[in-house]
Amino acid sequence: MEQRLHDANVGEVKIADDVVAIIAGIAATETEGVASMAGNITKEIISKLGMKNLSKGVKVNVEDTNVVVELSLNIRYGYNVPEVSANVQDKVKTSIENMTGLNVSEVNVQIAGVTVEGTK
Repeated sequence: MEQRLHDANVGEVKIADDVVAIIAGIAATETEGVASMAGNITKEIISKLGMKNLSKGVKVNVEDTNVVVELSLNIRYGYNVPEVSANVQDKVKTSIENMTGLNVSEVNVQIAGVTVEGTK
């Protein structure tokens, strides 16, 4: 599915759901305290696997110009889970709205695990 934005004076812009999911994945992984998206996609291997894998652990539902995002994350040990989750919600919402012009009505965060530094 893709979102279409129309300006009668210029034309039409199409935004694929995968693009919205990738924006959400980048914003989430750039938030302090987030170790990775669920499925163990970390920042270090993103460049090797490609941007498409940033949408792992992200589900996006776009209806009209409203977006609902569901994220599944691994949090770093020692960080306050509610605080990190709230920061992720804010950053994801702001990033999607600023980059696409769509309205983000919900950002739901599921904590899938905790990552302890130095372990695999």
